[in-house]
Amino acid sequence: MAAQMNLFRSGRQLSVFLTPQKLLPCTSCLRRSASTTRQSQGQYCMDLVRKHDYENYLCVLLLPSTAHQAAFAVRAFNVELALVRDSVTDKNIGKMRMQFWKDTLSDIYRERPPQQPVAQELAKAVDSCGLTKRWFSRILDNRIENLDDQPHRNLSALEDYSEQTVSSVLYLTLEILGIKDVHADHAASHIGKAIGVCTTLRAAPYLANRRRVFLPMDVMIQFGVSQEDIVRGKQDQKVKDVMYEIASLSHSHLEKARSLKKDVPRKAMSAFLPALSCDSYLKKIQKADFNVFDSSLHQRDTLLPLHLLLQKLRRTF
Repeated sequence: MAAQMNLFRSGRQLSVFLTPQKLLPCTSCLRRSASTTRQSQGQYCMDLVRKHDYENYLCVLLLPSTAHQAAFAVRAFNVELALVRDSVTDKNIGKMRMQFWKDTLSDIYRERPPQQPVAQELAKAVDSCGLTKRWFSRILDNRIENLDDQPHRNLSALEDYSEQTVSSVLYLTLEILGIKDVHADHAASHIGKAIGVCTTLRAAPYLANRRRVFLPMDVMIQFGVSQEDIVRGKQDQKVKDVMYEIASLSHSHLEKARSLKKDVPRKAMSAFLPALSCDSYLKKIQKADFNVFDSSLHQRDTLLPLHLLLQKLRRTF
C-alpha cells in the first residue's frame, strides 16, 4: 500500500400504490407519461439525464449518433434508480418504488412495457440492441440493498458495489455499440470500479450535509475517523488520510484499465469517456491535499465538453 501511495502522490419522489396484482406508478409517474404529449419519450430521457447526470449526458452525446437513443434510455433508467434513494427517507417506500422498476424490467423483457417514457425507451433499446437483462438486474438489486443508508463495510464492499452498478452500465454501453470483447469488458470492469469509488468521494460533502456517510468503515476505523467527523466537515490529517486511501483505490483501478488499452478495440473507447471526469477529480483532490471539502472540488468544469471531445478524438481513456 505504501508503494501504491507513493505512486499516486507522484503521479428523488415517485410514490406508488399497491394493488393485489403488482405495484403501479401513482399520479406522479402518470404525469410523466402524460408529459410525453408535449415531448418525445426520447427527449424526456435526454432531459432527465441532462438534469441529474450532466457529465454522462455529455459522454452520451459523443457516442456514435446511432447509439444515442439506447444509451440515453440506459442512463435515464440509472438516474431513476438513483433518485429513489435520494428522495425518500422511509426505506419501505424506497423498496416499493424499486419494486415498480423491477416489475417494469420484467415487463420489458416480456415485450409489454408500461406507458412510462423511460420504460418505453428502454424497451426499444432492449429490442434493437439485444441488451442483457442481467446487467439491469445487478444495478437494481444492489441499489435496493443500498437503501439501508449504511456505510460500506470495507473497501472491497465498495469495489463490489461499484462493479455491480457502474460497471454494469458500461457493459450495457458496450452492447449498444455492438462490442463483444473480453478485453473491453475487463477494462469496463476496472473503469466502473474507479468511477464508483471516486463517486463515493465526490458525494461525501453533499451527503455529510444530510447527515449521511457511506465511506468504507474499515478505512475510517483504521485512521480513527468517526461518522460525526465527516458530518461536521472536519479537515484534519486523519480525515485526509481516509480520503487518500479511497482515492488511491480509484486511481489503481484507472491505471489497471489503462494498462489494458492496447488490447481494447478502438471503437470501444467512446464507451469509456466517463473515466475522464474520474481522472480529473482525482487530480484535483490530490492538488487539494485530499481535503474532500475543499471548495475547488465542487465547481463545475466548464471545459469538460472540450476535454471530452479531445479525449474522443485521441481514442483513449
